[in-house]
Amino acid sequence: MKVAIILLNQGRGSGVVAKEHGKYLLAQGHEVYYIHPNVGKGINGAYNKEVYLNTDIVPVHEYLPSAKDTQKAVSSMNYDEAMDYVPAYEDALEKIIQETDIVIGHHANLTAIATANICKRYNKPYVLFLHGTGIEPRHHGLYDDRVWSLIESAIKEANGIIVTTEYVRDELVRNIVDLPIDRFLIQACGVDLTEFNSENTLDITKKYSLPAKYVICPGALTKSKGPQNVVESSTQYSDLAETIFIGDGELREHLEAQLGKRGRFLGFVSNEDKAKLINAATLLVAAPEKKEHFGIIYTEAMAGSVPIVAYEGGGVNSIVTPEAGVLTKRNPKALGEAVRTLLLNEKRRSAMARKCRERAAEFYAVEVLGPRLNQWLLGILNAP
Repeated sequence: MKVAIILLNQGRGSGVVAKEHGKYLLAQGHEVYYIHPNVGKGINGAYNKEVYLNTDIVPVHEYLPSAKDTQKAVSSMNYDEAMDYVPAYEDALEKIIQETDIVIGHHANLTAIATANICKRYNKPYVLFLHGTGIEPRHHGLYDDRVWSLIESAIKEANGIIVTTEYVRDELVRNIVDLPIDRFLIQACGVDLTEFNSENTLDITKKYSLPAKYVICPGALTKSKGPQNVVESSTQYSDLAETIFIGDGELREHLEAQLGKRGRFLGFVSNEDKAKLINAATLLVAAPEKKEHFGIIYTEAMAGSVPIVAYEGGGVNSIVTPEAGVLTKRNPKALGEAVRTLLLNEKRRSAMARKCRERAAEFYAVEVLGPRLNQWLLGILNAP
Protein backbone atom coordinates (compact mmCIF):
# COMPACT_ATOMS: atom_id res chain seq x y z
CA MET A 1 0.00 0.00 0.00
CA LYS A 2 0.85 3.63 -0.41
CA VAL A 3 -0.67 5.45 2.56
CA ALA A 4 -0.90 9.19 3.19
CA ILE A 5 -1.24 10.43 6.78
CA ILE A 6 -2.31 14.06 7.14
CA LEU A 7 -2.58 16.09 10.36
CA LEU A 8 -3.79 19.60 11.21
CA ASN A 9 -0.51 20.33 13.04
CA GLN A 10 2.41 18.44 14.56
CA GLY A 11 0.35 17.82 17.68
CA ARG A 12 1.29 16.26 20.98
CA GLY A 13 -0.70 13.08 21.43
CA SER A 14 -2.03 12.91 17.88
CA GLY A 15 1.42 13.55 16.43
CA VAL A 16 2.92 10.72 18.45
CA VAL A 17 0.14 8.32 17.41
CA ALA A 18 0.37 9.34 13.74
CA LYS A 19 4.10 8.63 13.74
CA GLU A 20 3.43 5.34 15.49
CA HIS A 21 1.02 4.35 12.70
CA GLY A 22 3.47 5.44 10.04
CA LYS A 23 6.20 3.30 11.58
CA TYR A 24 3.84 0.31 11.76
CA LEU A 25 3.05 0.61 8.06
CA LEU A 26 6.66 1.14 7.03
CA ALA A 27 7.61 -1.98 8.99
CA GLN A 28 4.97 -3.91 7.04
CA GLY A 29 6.67 -2.88 3.80
CA HIS A 30 4.28 -0.10 2.76
CA GLU A 31 5.10 3.42 1.57
CA VAL A 32 4.02 6.31 3.78
CA TYR A 33 3.48 10.01 3.03
CA TYR A 34 3.48 12.03 6.26
CA ILE A 35 1.94 15.49 5.94
CA HIS A 36 1.42 18.51 8.23
CA PRO A 37 2.64 22.12 8.69
CA ASN A 38 6.21 22.36 10.01
CA VAL A 39 6.73 18.68 9.32
CA GLY A 40 10.48 18.88 9.93
CA LYS A 41 12.16 15.47 10.04
CA GLY A 42 8.78 13.75 10.20
CA ILE A 43 9.06 9.96 10.19
CA ASN A 44 12.33 8.27 9.28
CA GLY A 45 11.78 6.32 6.06
CA ALA A 46 8.58 8.14 5.06
CA TYR A 47 8.04 10.81 2.41
CA ASN A 48 7.63 13.83 4.68
CA LYS A 49 5.58 16.58 3.03
CA GLU A 50 4.98 20.15 4.17
CA VAL A 51 1.64 21.95 4.37
CA TYR A 52 2.45 25.54 3.41
CA LEU A 53 0.17 27.86 5.36
CA ASN A 54 -0.37 31.46 4.27
CA THR A 55 -0.11 32.73 7.83
CA ASP A 56 2.05 32.28 10.92
CA ILE A 57 -1.04 31.37 12.95
CA VAL A 58 -1.28 27.57 13.08
CA PRO A 59 -4.78 26.08 13.40
CA VAL A 60 -5.09 23.80 16.44
CA HIS A 61 -7.67 21.58 18.17
CA GLU A 62 -6.71 22.70 21.66
CA TYR A 63 -4.23 25.33 22.73
CA LEU A 64 -0.65 24.12 23.03
CA PRO A 65 1.30 25.79 25.89
CA SER A 66 4.48 26.00 23.81
CA ALA A 67 2.83 27.70 20.81
CA LYS A 68 1.70 30.85 22.66
CA ASP A 69 0.36 33.48 20.21
CA THR A 70 1.14 31.53 17.03
CA GLN A 71 -2.00 29.36 17.25
CA LYS A 72 -5.77 29.54 17.10
CA ALA A 73 -8.36 26.85 17.77
CA VAL A 74 -10.45 26.07 14.70
CA SER A 75 -13.47 25.64 16.96
CA SER A 76 -13.30 29.39 17.75
CA MET A 77 -12.94 30.58 14.11
CA ASN A 78 -15.73 31.95 11.95
CA TYR A 79 -16.52 30.21 8.67
CA ASP A 80 -14.40 32.39 6.37
CA GLU A 81 -11.40 32.35 8.71
CA ALA A 82 -11.49 28.56 9.04
CA MET A 83 -12.03 27.86 5.36
CA ASP A 84 -9.06 30.05 4.38
CA TYR A 85 -6.83 27.29 5.75
CA VAL A 86 -8.37 24.39 3.84
CA PRO A 87 -6.71 24.99 0.41
CA ALA A 88 -3.22 24.61 1.92
CA TYR A 89 -4.09 21.10 3.19
CA GLU A 90 -5.80 20.22 -0.08
CA ASP A 91 -2.77 21.37 -2.11
CA ALA A 92 -0.36 19.25 -0.02
CA LEU A 93 -2.57 16.17 -0.36
CA GLU A 94 -3.34 16.70 -4.03
CA LYS A 95 0.35 16.64 -4.92
CA ILE A 96 0.62 12.99 -3.92
CA ILE A 97 -2.96 11.69 -4.14
CA GLN A 98 -2.68 9.99 -7.53
CA GLU A 99 0.14 7.75 -6.28
CA THR A 100 -1.65 7.05 -2.99
CA ASP A 101 -3.93 4.08 -2.28
CA ILE A 102 -5.60 5.32 0.89
CA VAL A 103 -5.51 8.39 3.17
CA ILE A 104 -5.65 8.58 6.95
CA GLY A 105 -6.88 12.03 7.99
CA HIS A 106 -6.44 12.98 11.64
CA HIS A 107 -9.13 14.71 13.73
CA ALA A 108 -12.68 15.92 13.22
CA ASN A 109 -11.38 19.19 11.90
CA LEU A 110 -10.24 21.02 8.76
CA THR A 111 -8.07 18.05 7.81
CA ALA A 112 -11.23 15.93 7.59
CA ILE A 113 -12.73 18.44 5.14
CA ALA A 114 -9.59 18.59 3.00
CA THR A 115 -9.19 14.79 3.04
CA ALA A 116 -12.81 14.24 1.96
CA ASN A 117 -12.61 16.86 -0.78
CA ILE A 118 -9.44 15.51 -2.39
CA CYS A 119 -10.31 11.83 -2.00
CA LYS A 120 -13.74 12.34 -3.57
CA ARG A 121 -12.18 14.34 -6.40
CA TYR A 122 -9.77 11.50 -7.22
CA ASN A 123 -12.00 8.59 -6.16
CA LYS A 124 -9.66 7.43 -3.39
CA PRO A 125 -10.75 5.76 -0.12
CA TYR A 126 -10.05 7.52 3.14
CA VAL A 127 -10.39 6.90 6.85
CA LEU A 128 -10.44 9.41 9.68
CA PHE A 129 -8.74 9.04 13.04
CA LEU A 130 -11.08 10.90 15.39
CA HIS A 131 -9.21 11.96 18.51
CA GLY A 132 -11.36 13.34 21.29
CA THR A 133 -9.67 16.74 21.24
CA GLY A 134 -10.97 17.44 17.74
CA ILE A 135 -14.60 16.50 18.26
CA GLU A 136 -15.04 17.46 21.93
CA PRO A 137 -15.49 21.22 21.33
CA ARG A 138 -18.70 20.51 19.38
CA HIS A 139 -20.18 18.99 22.52
CA HIS A 140 -19.74 22.41 24.11
CA GLY A 141 -21.43 24.30 21.28
CA LEU A 142 -18.24 25.34 19.51
CA TYR A 143 -17.35 25.33 15.78
CA ASP A 144 -19.16 27.56 13.33
CA ASP A 145 -22.24 25.59 12.23
CA ARG A 146 -21.24 25.73 8.55
CA VAL A 147 -17.73 24.47 9.36
CA TRP A 148 -19.13 21.68 11.50
CA SER A 149 -21.56 20.67 8.74
CA LEU A 150 -18.60 20.06 6.40
CA ILE A 151 -16.68 18.15 9.08
CA GLU A 152 -19.73 16.02 9.82
CA SER A 153 -20.20 15.19 6.13
CA ALA A 154 -16.55 14.16 5.87
CA ILE A 155 -16.98 11.84 8.87
CA LYS A 156 -20.16 10.25 7.52
CA GLU A 157 -18.64 9.65 4.08
CA ALA A 158 -15.38 8.14 5.36
CA ASN A 159 -14.70 4.48 4.55
CA GLY A 160 -13.75 3.87 8.17
CA ILE A 161 -13.22 5.60 11.51
CA ILE A 162 -10.34 4.97 13.92
CA VAL A 163 -10.71 5.77 17.64
CA THR A 164 -8.55 4.87 20.63
CA THR A 165 -11.29 3.66 23.02
CA GLU A 166 -14.96 2.74 23.22
CA TYR A 167 -15.42 5.96 25.23
CA VAL A 168 -14.34 8.08 22.26
CA ARG A 169 -16.49 6.01 19.89
CA ASP A 170 -19.67 6.02 21.96
CA GLU A 171 -19.53 9.19 24.08
CA LEU A 172 -17.74 11.61 21.75
CA VAL A 173 -18.47 10.41 18.20
CA ARG A 174 -21.60 8.29 17.89
CA ASN A 175 -23.78 10.46 20.12
CA ILE A 176 -23.16 13.43 17.85
CA VAL A 177 -22.59 11.79 14.43
CA ASP A 178 -24.85 8.86 13.57
CA LEU A 179 -22.56 6.04 12.41
CA PRO A 180 -22.82 2.25 12.60
CA ILE A 181 -20.44 0.48 14.98
CA ASP A 182 -19.00 -1.67 12.18
CA ARG A 183 -17.48 1.45 10.61
CA PHE A 184 -15.05 1.77 13.54
CA LEU A 185 -11.64 0.35 14.40
CA ILE A 186 -10.72 0.73 18.07
CA GLN A 187 -6.97 1.10 17.83
CA ALA A 188 -5.24 1.78 21.14
CA CYS A 189 -2.03 3.76 21.45
CA GLY A 190 0.91 1.39 21.44
CA VAL A 191 3.69 1.02 23.97
CA ASP A 192 7.29 -0.10 23.52
CA LEU A 193 7.75 -3.17 25.71
CA THR A 194 11.53 -2.83 25.64
CA GLU A 195 11.57 0.79 26.79
CA PHE A 196 8.83 0.28 29.37
CA ASN A 197 10.05 -2.79 31.22
CA SER A 198 10.75 -3.40 34.89
CA GLU A 199 14.33 -4.36 34.01
CA ASN A 200 14.97 -0.97 32.37
CA THR A 201 15.82 1.17 35.39
CA LEU A 202 19.66 1.40 35.33
CA ASP A 203 20.45 3.37 38.50
CA ILE A 204 17.63 5.87 37.89
CA THR A 205 16.81 6.07 41.60
CA LYS A 206 20.44 6.90 42.35
CA LYS A 207 20.54 9.57 39.62
CA TYR A 208 17.58 11.43 41.14
CA SER A 209 18.27 10.44 44.79
CA LEU A 210 14.95 8.63 45.09
CA PRO A 211 13.85 6.15 47.75
CA ALA A 212 13.31 2.50 46.87
CA LYS A 213 9.53 2.94 47.19
CA TYR A 214 7.78 5.91 45.56
CA VAL A 215 4.56 6.85 43.78
CA ILE A 216 4.93 8.54 40.41
CA CYS A 217 2.66 11.08 38.72
CA PRO A 218 3.73 12.00 35.16
CA GLY A 219 2.18 14.81 33.12
CA ALA A 220 1.88 18.54 32.61
CA LEU A 221 1.35 20.59 35.76
CA THR A 222 -1.89 22.14 34.55
CA LYS A 223 -5.30 22.07 36.21
CA SER A 224 -6.88 19.78 33.58
CA LYS A 225 -4.22 17.10 34.21
CA GLY A 226 -5.04 17.12 37.91
CA PRO A 227 -1.67 17.24 39.72
CA GLN A 228 -3.38 19.34 42.40
CA ASN A 229 -5.64 16.37 43.15
CA VAL A 230 -2.65 14.07 43.52
CA VAL A 231 -0.90 16.54 45.84
CA GLU A 232 -4.02 16.66 48.02
CA SER A 233 -4.37 12.86 47.94
CA SER A 234 -0.77 12.38 49.11
CA THR A 235 -1.72 13.45 52.64
CA GLN A 236 -3.38 10.02 52.96
CA TYR A 237 -0.21 7.99 52.33
CA SER A 238 2.89 10.19 52.62
CA ASP A 239 4.12 8.28 55.69
CA LEU A 240 4.45 5.22 53.41
CA ALA A 241 5.90 6.68 50.21
CA GLU A 242 6.89 9.95 48.57
CA THR A 243 5.10 11.20 45.46
CA ILE A 244 7.38 12.08 42.56
CA PHE A 245 6.04 14.38 39.83
CA ILE A 246 7.63 14.54 36.36
CA GLY A 247 6.63 17.29 33.95
CA ASP A 248 6.25 21.02 34.35
CA GLY A 249 3.69 23.77 34.03
CA GLU A 250 2.07 26.83 35.48
CA LEU A 251 1.05 25.17 38.76
CA ARG A 252 4.50 23.99 39.77
CA GLU A 253 5.47 26.71 42.28
CA HIS A 254 2.08 26.61 43.98
CA LEU A 255 2.00 22.81 44.15
CA GLU A 256 5.57 22.55 45.46
CA ALA A 257 4.57 24.72 48.40
CA GLN A 258 1.50 22.54 49.02
CA LEU A 259 3.36 19.25 48.69
CA GLY A 260 6.12 20.20 51.11
CA LYS A 261 8.16 17.22 52.26
CA ARG A 262 5.64 14.65 50.99
CA GLY A 263 7.46 14.37 47.64
CA ARG A 264 9.33 16.19 44.87
CA PHE A 265 8.88 17.76 41.46
CA LEU A 266 11.59 16.75 38.98
CA GLY A 267 10.41 19.01 36.13
CA PHE A 268 10.96 17.95 32.54
CA VAL A 269 13.09 14.85 32.12
CA SER A 270 14.28 13.06 28.99
CA ASN A 271 12.08 10.39 27.44
CA GLU A 272 14.66 7.80 28.46
CA ASP A 273 14.59 8.94 32.09
CA LYS A 274 10.80 9.19 32.08
CA ALA A 275 10.55 5.52 31.10
CA LYS A 276 13.04 4.46 33.76
CA LEU A 277 11.35 6.55 36.46
CA ILE A 278 8.01 4.93 35.66
CA ASN A 279 9.55 1.44 35.52
CA ALA A 280 11.16 1.88 38.94
CA ALA A 281 8.04 3.27 40.63
CA THR A 282 5.93 1.34 43.12
CA LEU A 283 2.64 2.77 41.83
CA LEU A 284 1.52 5.26 39.18
CA VAL A 285 -1.19 7.70 40.20
CA ALA A 286 -3.27 10.10 38.07
CA ALA A 287 -6.31 12.27 38.74
CA PRO A 288 -7.16 14.39 35.69
CA GLU A 289 -10.02 16.86 35.97
CA LYS A 290 -11.06 16.07 32.42
CA LYS A 291 -12.07 12.54 31.50
CA GLU A 292 -9.19 11.34 29.34
CA HIS A 293 -9.83 9.86 25.93
CA PHE A 294 -7.04 7.31 26.30
CA GLY A 295 -4.10 8.08 28.58
CA ILE A 296 -0.79 6.69 27.34
CA ILE A 297 0.73 6.86 30.84
CA TYR A 298 -1.48 3.96 31.92
CA THR A 299 -0.22 1.59 29.23
CA GLU A 300 3.35 2.72 29.88
CA ALA A 301 2.95 1.89 33.56
CA MET A 302 1.41 -1.49 32.78
CA ALA A 303 4.29 -2.36 30.45
CA GLY A 304 6.68 -1.46 33.26
CA SER A 305 4.78 -3.76 35.67
CA VAL A 306 3.62 -0.77 37.72
CA PRO A 307 0.07 -0.95 39.15
CA ILE A 308 -2.16 2.10 38.65
CA VAL A 309 -4.45 4.13 40.89
CA ALA A 310 -6.49 6.71 39.00
CA TYR A 311 -9.78 8.52 38.74
CA GLU A 312 -12.51 6.53 37.02
CA GLY A 313 -14.22 7.82 33.86
CA GLY A 314 -13.42 8.25 30.19
CA GLY A 315 -11.09 5.99 28.26
CA VAL A 316 -9.20 4.83 31.35
CA ASN A 317 -12.06 2.49 32.26
CA SER A 318 -11.32 0.28 29.25
CA ILE A 319 -7.56 0.29 29.88
CA VAL A 320 -7.13 -0.26 33.61
CA THR A 321 -8.90 -3.45 34.70
CA PRO A 322 -9.26 -4.48 38.37
CA GLU A 323 -6.35 -6.88 37.87
CA ALA A 324 -4.04 -4.04 36.79
CA GLY A 325 -5.04 -1.24 39.12
CA VAL A 326 -7.71 0.61 41.06
CA LEU A 327 -10.09 3.23 39.65
CA THR A 328 -11.57 5.48 42.34
CA LYS A 329 -14.29 8.05 42.75
CA ARG A 330 -13.22 11.40 41.38
CA ASN A 331 -12.05 12.97 44.65
CA PRO A 332 -8.57 13.20 46.22
CA LYS A 333 -9.53 11.50 49.49
CA ALA A 334 -10.74 8.34 47.72
CA LEU A 335 -7.64 8.38 45.51
CA GLY A 336 -5.28 8.71 48.46
CA GLU A 337 -7.02 5.98 50.45
CA ALA A 338 -6.72 3.58 47.48
CA VAL A 339 -3.01 4.36 47.14
CA ARG A 340 -2.51 3.74 50.86
CA THR A 341 -4.34 0.42 50.72
CA LEU A 342 -2.16 -0.81 47.86
CA LEU A 343 1.07 0.40 49.44
CA LEU A 344 0.22 -1.67 52.51
CA ASN A 345 -0.57 -4.81 50.51
CA GLU A 346 2.61 -6.03 48.87
CA LYS A 347 1.10 -9.36 47.83
CA ARG A 348 -1.72 -7.66 45.91
CA ARG A 349 0.71 -5.19 44.32
CA SER A 350 2.94 -8.03 43.11
CA ALA A 351 -0.01 -9.86 41.57
CA MET A 352 -1.13 -6.64 39.86
CA ALA A 353 2.38 -6.02 38.56
CA ARG A 354 2.40 -9.38 36.77
CA LYS A 355 -1.07 -8.80 35.28
CA CYS A 356 -0.06 -5.30 34.17
CA ARG A 357 2.79 -6.63 32.07
CA GLU A 358 0.65 -9.44 30.64
CA ARG A 359 -2.12 -7.00 29.68
CA ALA A 360 0.32 -4.56 28.05
CA ALA A 361 1.85 -7.37 25.98
CA GLU A 362 -1.53 -8.76 24.92
CA PHE A 363 -3.33 -5.53 24.00
CA TYR A 364 -0.92 -2.60 23.64
CA ALA A 365 2.35 -3.91 22.21
CA VAL A 366 3.33 -2.41 18.86
CA GLU A 367 3.80 -5.96 17.56
CA VAL A 368 0.08 -6.55 18.12
CA LEU A 369 -1.33 -3.20 17.03
CA GLY A 370 0.69 -2.79 13.82
CA PRO A 371 -0.69 -5.89 12.05
CA ARG A 372 -4.24 -5.01 13.18
CA LEU A 373 -4.09 -1.59 11.54
CA ASN A 374 -2.48 -3.09 8.46
CA GLN A 375 -5.21 -5.72 8.03
CA TRP A 376 -8.02 -3.22 8.59
CA LEU A 377 -6.69 -0.84 5.94
CA LEU A 378 -6.19 -3.70 3.48
CA GLY A 379 -9.75 -4.81 4.15
CA ILE A 380 -11.03 -1.35 3.20
CA LEU A 381 -8.93 -1.30 0.04
CA ASN A 382 -10.13 -4.75 -0.99
CA ALA A 383 -13.79 -4.16 -0.16
CA PRO A 384 -16.16 -4.56 -3.14
